[in-house]
Amino acid sequence: MRILAVGAHPDDIELGCGATLVKARAEGAEVGLLVLTDGRLGPGDPELRDREQQAAARQLGARLYRGGFRDGELAHDAALTRRIEDVLAEFRPDLVLTHAAEDSHQDHRAAARATVAAARTHPHLLHYEGPTTLDFHPTVYSDVTGHVPGKLALLRHHLSQVVGSRRVDLDALAAQARFRGFQGRLEAAEAFTATRSLLTLTVTAPAATAVPRQVRA
Repeated sequence: MRILAVGAHPDDIELGCGATLVKARAEGAEVGLLVLTDGRLGPGDPELRDREQQAAARQLGARLYRGGFRDGELAHDAALTRRIEDVLAEFRPDLVLTHAAEDSHQDHRAAARATVAAARTHPHLLHYEGPTTLDFHPTVYSDVTGHVPGKLALLRHHLSQVVGSRRVDLDALAAQARFRGFQGRLEAAEAFTATRSLLTLTVTAPAATAVPRQVRA
Protein backbone atom coordinates (compact mmCIF):
# COMPACT_ATOMS: atom_id res chain seq x y z
CA MET A 1 0.00 0.00 0.00
CA ARG A 2 1.35 3.40 -1.02
CA ILE A 3 -0.33 6.66 0.02
CA LEU A 4 0.49 10.10 -1.35
CA ALA A 5 -0.78 13.11 0.61
CA VAL A 6 -0.74 16.50 -1.11
CA GLY A 7 -0.80 19.73 0.91
CA ALA A 8 -0.41 23.39 0.03
CA HIS A 9 1.77 24.36 3.03
CA PRO A 10 4.02 22.75 5.64
CA ASP A 11 1.73 21.22 8.34
CA ASP A 12 -1.42 21.06 6.14
CA ILE A 13 -1.09 17.32 5.62
CA GLU A 14 -0.53 16.56 9.30
CA LEU A 15 -3.53 18.71 10.20
CA GLY A 16 -5.82 17.01 7.72
CA CYS A 17 -4.82 13.36 7.73
CA GLY A 18 -1.85 12.94 10.07
CA ALA A 19 -3.40 10.20 12.19
CA THR A 20 -4.42 8.21 9.11
CA LEU A 21 -0.84 8.36 7.85
CA VAL A 22 0.57 7.37 11.25
CA LYS A 23 -1.74 4.35 11.28
CA ALA A 24 -0.85 3.48 7.69
CA ARG A 25 2.87 3.52 8.47
CA ALA A 26 2.31 1.37 11.56
CA GLU A 27 0.62 -1.18 9.32
CA GLY A 28 3.47 -1.19 6.80
CA ALA A 29 2.28 1.24 4.14
CA GLU A 30 4.65 3.56 2.31
CA VAL A 31 3.77 7.25 2.60
CA GLY A 32 4.73 10.21 0.44
CA LEU A 33 4.18 13.87 1.32
CA LEU A 34 4.01 16.51 -1.42
CA VAL A 35 4.20 20.00 0.10
CA LEU A 36 3.56 22.51 -2.65
CA THR A 37 4.71 25.85 -1.16
CA ASP A 38 7.36 27.18 1.20
CA GLY A 39 4.88 28.54 3.79
CA ARG A 40 6.59 31.93 3.92
CA LEU A 41 3.38 33.83 4.74
CA GLY A 42 2.79 31.99 8.01
CA PRO A 43 4.76 32.38 11.25
CA GLY A 44 8.40 31.44 10.73
CA ASP A 45 10.64 31.89 7.70
CA PRO A 46 10.74 29.41 4.79
CA GLU A 47 13.97 27.75 5.97
CA LEU A 48 12.54 27.13 9.44
CA ARG A 49 9.30 25.77 8.07
CA ASP A 50 11.15 23.43 5.74
CA ARG A 51 13.23 22.09 8.64
CA GLU A 52 10.04 21.54 10.64
CA GLN A 53 8.48 19.68 7.73
CA GLN A 54 11.57 17.53 7.30
CA ALA A 55 11.49 16.61 11.00
CA ALA A 56 7.82 15.62 10.81
CA ALA A 57 8.46 13.54 7.67
CA ARG A 58 11.38 11.77 9.35
CA GLN A 59 9.29 10.88 12.39
CA LEU A 60 6.53 9.58 10.14
CA GLY A 61 9.00 7.68 7.99
CA ALA A 62 7.62 9.32 4.85
CA ARG A 63 9.22 10.41 1.61
CA LEU A 64 9.07 14.20 1.31
CA TYR A 65 8.52 15.94 -2.02
CA ARG A 66 8.42 19.71 -2.50
CA GLY A 67 6.43 21.63 -5.06
CA GLY A 68 8.73 24.66 -5.15
CA PHE A 69 5.92 27.23 -5.32
CA ARG A 70 5.62 30.42 -3.27
CA ASP A 71 3.11 30.63 -0.44
CA GLY A 72 -0.02 32.54 -1.45
CA GLU A 73 0.65 32.20 -5.17
CA LEU A 74 -0.65 28.72 -6.03
CA ALA A 75 -2.79 28.69 -9.14
CA HIS A 76 -4.68 25.84 -10.74
CA ASP A 77 -2.61 25.93 -13.89
CA ALA A 78 -0.49 23.66 -16.04
CA ALA A 79 2.66 24.10 -13.93
CA LEU A 80 0.99 23.03 -10.69
CA THR A 81 -0.85 20.13 -12.29
CA ARG A 82 2.33 18.95 -14.00
CA ARG A 83 4.30 18.97 -10.72
CA ILE A 84 1.67 16.80 -9.05
CA GLU A 85 1.59 14.50 -12.09
CA ASP A 86 5.36 14.08 -11.87
CA VAL A 87 5.19 13.00 -8.23
CA LEU A 88 2.28 10.66 -8.95
CA ALA A 89 4.32 9.03 -11.72
CA GLU A 90 7.38 8.65 -9.49
CA PHE A 91 5.69 7.48 -6.27
CA ARG A 92 2.84 5.46 -7.89
CA PRO A 93 0.40 5.64 -4.96
CA ASP A 94 -2.58 3.38 -4.42
CA LEU A 95 -4.41 6.21 -2.60
CA VAL A 96 -4.18 10.00 -3.01
CA LEU A 97 -5.23 12.44 -0.27
CA THR A 98 -5.54 16.21 -0.65
CA HIS A 99 -7.42 19.30 0.53
CA ALA A 100 -11.16 19.68 0.30
CA ALA A 101 -12.05 21.91 -2.65
CA GLU A 102 -14.32 24.22 -0.64
CA ASP A 103 -11.87 26.25 1.44
CA SER A 104 -11.38 29.89 2.38
CA HIS A 105 -7.63 29.72 1.55
CA GLN A 106 -6.87 30.18 -2.13
CA ASP A 107 -3.80 27.90 -2.00
CA HIS A 108 -5.86 25.04 -0.58
CA ARG A 109 -8.46 25.44 -3.32
CA ALA A 110 -5.79 25.46 -6.02
CA ALA A 111 -4.07 22.40 -4.54
CA ALA A 112 -7.34 20.47 -4.42
CA ARG A 113 -8.35 21.28 -7.98
CA ALA A 114 -4.91 20.64 -9.43
CA THR A 115 -4.72 17.29 -7.64
CA VAL A 116 -8.10 16.29 -9.07
CA ALA A 117 -6.79 17.17 -12.52
CA ALA A 118 -3.45 15.42 -12.05
CA ALA A 119 -5.10 12.29 -10.61
CA ARG A 120 -7.91 12.24 -13.17
CA THR A 121 -7.25 8.58 -14.01
CA HIS A 122 -6.54 7.48 -10.44
CA PRO A 123 -9.20 5.24 -8.85
CA HIS A 124 -8.79 6.42 -5.24
CA LEU A 125 -8.84 10.15 -4.44
CA LEU A 126 -10.04 11.49 -1.09
CA HIS A 127 -10.17 15.00 0.40
CA TYR A 128 -9.32 15.86 4.01
CA GLU A 129 -10.53 18.79 6.09
CA GLY A 130 -8.52 21.58 7.69
CA PRO A 131 -9.17 24.61 9.89
CA THR A 132 -10.16 26.73 6.87
CA THR A 133 -12.35 24.12 5.15
CA LEU A 134 -15.88 25.24 4.28
CA ASP A 135 -19.11 23.29 3.85
CA PHE A 136 -17.53 19.90 4.60
CA HIS A 137 -19.88 16.90 4.58
CA PRO A 138 -17.74 13.78 5.06
CA THR A 139 -18.75 10.42 3.65
CA VAL A 140 -15.59 8.44 4.42
CA TYR A 141 -14.19 7.87 7.92
CA SER A 142 -10.73 6.58 8.79
CA ASP A 143 -10.55 4.74 12.10
CA VAL A 144 -7.60 6.35 13.89
CA THR A 145 -8.31 5.03 17.36
CA GLY A 146 -5.04 5.06 19.28
CA HIS A 147 -3.22 7.14 16.65
CA VAL A 148 -4.31 10.68 17.50
CA PRO A 149 -1.32 11.15 19.87
CA GLY A 150 0.93 10.28 16.91
CA LYS A 151 -0.74 12.99 14.83
CA LEU A 152 -0.23 15.54 17.59
CA ALA A 153 3.43 14.49 17.88
CA LEU A 154 3.91 15.21 14.17
CA LEU A 155 2.34 18.63 14.56
CA ARG A 156 4.62 19.47 17.49
CA HIS A 157 7.49 19.46 15.00
CA HIS A 158 5.81 22.49 13.41
CA LEU A 159 6.66 24.62 16.45
CA SER A 160 6.38 27.90 14.56
CA GLN A 161 2.71 27.15 13.98
CA VAL A 162 1.89 25.63 17.38
CA VAL A 163 3.78 27.81 19.88
CA GLY A 164 2.75 31.46 19.99
CA SER A 165 0.27 31.01 17.15
CA ARG A 166 -3.47 30.42 17.11
CA ARG A 167 -3.29 28.60 13.77
CA VAL A 168 -2.83 25.12 15.28
CA ASP A 169 -4.73 24.11 18.43
CA LEU A 170 -3.76 20.58 19.46
CA ASP A 171 -6.60 20.27 21.96
CA ALA A 172 -9.13 21.26 19.30
CA LEU A 173 -7.69 18.67 16.91
CA ALA A 174 -8.03 15.92 19.52
CA ALA A 175 -11.64 16.97 20.09
CA GLN A 176 -12.28 16.99 16.35
CA ALA A 177 -11.03 13.40 16.08
CA ARG A 178 -13.41 12.40 18.84
CA PHE A 179 -16.32 14.18 17.13
CA ARG A 180 -15.59 12.61 13.75
CA GLY A 181 -15.32 9.28 15.52
CA PHE A 182 -18.79 9.84 16.98
CA GLN A 183 -20.10 10.53 13.49
CA GLY A 184 -18.42 7.45 12.08
CA ARG A 185 -19.43 5.18 15.00
CA LEU A 186 -15.80 4.91 16.05
CA GLU A 187 -13.73 5.99 19.03
CA ALA A 188 -11.67 8.42 16.94
CA ALA A 189 -11.66 9.23 13.24
CA GLU A 190 -10.43 11.50 10.49
CA ALA A 191 -13.04 12.38 7.89
CA PHE A 192 -12.89 12.66 4.12
CA THR A 193 -15.00 13.33 1.08
CA ALA A 194 -14.40 11.36 -2.11
CA THR A 195 -13.85 12.35 -5.69
CA ARG A 196 -13.46 8.64 -6.43
CA SER A 197 -13.17 5.52 -4.33
CA LEU A 198 -13.14 2.21 -6.13
CA LEU A 199 -15.01 -0.58 -4.40
CA THR A 200 -13.31 -3.89 -5.04
CA LEU A 201 -15.14 -7.06 -4.14
CA THR A 202 -13.25 -10.32 -3.96
CA VAL A 203 -15.42 -13.41 -4.05
CA THR A 204 -13.88 -16.67 -2.92
CA ALA A 205 -15.35 -19.71 -4.56
CA PRO A 206 -16.49 -22.41 -2.14
CA ALA A 207 -14.24 -25.41 -1.88
CA ALA A 208 -15.23 -28.25 -4.19
CA THR A 209 -17.07 -31.02 -2.45
CA ALA A 210 -14.97 -34.13 -2.32
CA VAL A 211 -16.53 -37.10 -4.10
CA PRO A 212 -15.65 -40.44 -2.46
CA ARG A 213 -13.82 -42.73 -4.82
CA GLN A 214 -15.40 -46.12 -5.30
CA VAL A 215 -13.21 -48.99 -4.23
CA ARG A 216 -13.73 -52.31 -6.00
CA ALA A 217 -13.71 -55.38 -3.87
